[in-house]
Amino acid sequence: MSYSVAMTSEWWRTATIYQIYPRSFADANGDGMGDLAGITAHLVDLQELGIDAIWLSPFYTSPQKDAGYDVADYCDVDPLFGTLADFDAMLAEAHARGIRVIVDLVPNHSSSAHAWFQAALAAEPGSAERARYLFRDGRGANGDEAPNNWESVFGGPAWTRITEADGTPGQWYLHIFDSSQPDFDWTNPEVHEEFRRILRFWLDRGVDGFRVDVAHGMAKVEGLPDYTPPAEGGSMGGAAGVDGAAGVDGAGGGATGVALEPAISDEAPAGAPYWGQDGVHDIFRDWRTLLDEYPGDRILAAEAWVDPLARLANWVRPDEMHQSFNFAYLETPWEAEALRSVVDASLAAFGAVGAPSTWVLSNHDVVRHATRLSVTEPNPQGHGLGPRSKGLPEYATGVRRARAATAFMLALPGSSYLYQGEELGLPEVIDLPDDAREDPTWFRTNGERYGRDGCRVPLPWNADAANYGFGATGTPWLPQPELWRTLARDAQRGDADSTLELYRAALRLRREHALGAGTLEWISLKGVDDPAVLAFRNGDVIVVANTGSNAVPLPAGEVLLASAPLAGGSLPGDTTVWIAA
Repeated sequence: MSYSVAMTSEWWRTATIYQIYPRSFADANGDGMGDLAGITAHLVDLQELGIDAIWLSPFYTSPQKDAGYDVADYCDVDPLFGTLADFDAMLAEAHARGIRVIVDLVPNHSSSAHAWFQAALAAEPGSAERARYLFRDGRGANGDEAPNNWESVFGGPAWTRITEADGTPGQWYLHIFDSSQPDFDWTNPEVHEEFRRILRFWLDRGVDGFRVDVAHGMAKVEGLPDYTPPAEGGSMGGAAGVDGAAGVDGAGGGATGVALEPAISDEAPAGAPYWGQDGVHDIFRDWRTLLDEYPGDRILAAEAWVDPLARLANWVRPDEMHQSFNFAYLETPWEAEALRSVVDASLAAFGAVGAPSTWVLSNHDVVRHATRLSVTEPNPQGHGLGPRSKGLPEYATGVRRARAATAFMLALPGSSYLYQGEELGLPEVIDLPDDAREDPTWFRTNGERYGRDGCRVPLPWNADAANYGFGATGTPWLPQPELWRTLARDAQRGDADSTLELYRAALRLRREHALGAGTLEWISLKGVDDPAVLAFRNGDVIVVANTGSNAVPLPAGEVLLASAPLAGGSLPGDTTVWIAA
């Protein structure tokens, strides 16, 4: 079976997009928190890496209860990160270096500090101010019970009761995430109009697109009926094991870490009444029409945890979004049969609606793949990893498999996403002190789940500088481990065996051989009969991945790229190689 992604001028079909988590990227003003000026200062490093675009996690005005995904003002920059002038300077510098800029959009919920929500608290039940959010009367004789039994993704109930202006117990409001993140009511036309205004604000400044947070949320089933997630499978509380969200867990690759929002089933009515409802598609069609008014291929990219892939493809139909993150691929173990299956399913599903497949291995919500792909014990949804976790790999084992997985991914046709620091081989930081943790998951579960802080530790730029070059002064908002010294960017630059140089070479070859716009064809290798080996041809490049532990004969031909050293005409285990066809 073979698939092709057509060569077009639409940059997003083949782009390599680099996610920046601003608070952990680089700190220019020395306050311990990354900022926009820090990003601007290091755009040269990203240009050198060879990426096409950056995606910035939220930098908007926010109380930072959920690291900026609790937005108080969608059209301003939080002073932690700088000013609108700093943003404009960063955008101009990125464009001057040929790098496009995608910003995060958080439409499912706002911060409880948002002016709209503060007005809702001050207003009466039934008011226009409360109609922007999902306020409901409680159940029971005195309204003491929540309006339904929904649970928060971060743990605990999804409803919080307010105290009315007269001091009496009042209505309840819905928050699928933290209590500081009240959900908007997307049946209200005023909400639609407000987000059109927000989109235009940033498009007029020149951004190249939006990554849409929780793009399978927003719309809810009318009446907000009770819902109890099944014991097996994804649930908003993250109770399921790793095989619950996308059905791709298997032997050979260890347990996979998954993000906090679960995938939904093929039939939305049978799944959670707050995920994947048909009403989201009208929202995105409206936004697509708005974006199409602007020149330059502005894009929408969905964070939509939807399963199966054939249903996820509905988010990227020609009149909706341009891309959707491929979480089924992210959650697939390092095992040949599973990889082939998810690649086939991805290319077929997205190709059926004329969209490119995307590929991703790490982001700010999941355990870094330099650790995750080699964990040998289940890592339940949303729990993260910490000192009590079991089945953790040694660093050398984890990074070797991660390098092989990345080399495999970057050879696939379509668009690829990278998460800051993966090009340095950064692992999940396991041993963060309890008192340093900031993820709301940690607090809402009373420390039962570690959450996502381990993948968000500030980056190392300079081995011998204060804070490993993250910032000249101040204490980083999360502590950095000693391992960061050997993994710092300056320590790896120019070392042909380093993970940084592997990424640079892979991205250069991907561009030179037009692999993003190529055709994938699975092939058999003469003399290799090992089910752990997977091989395909993409244009004039043959890619061979050995996901097992036993070495196999190395195919003849010029080696363009190898994720690990080769010797004696063999391809070792946990190694991927690119060979000139």
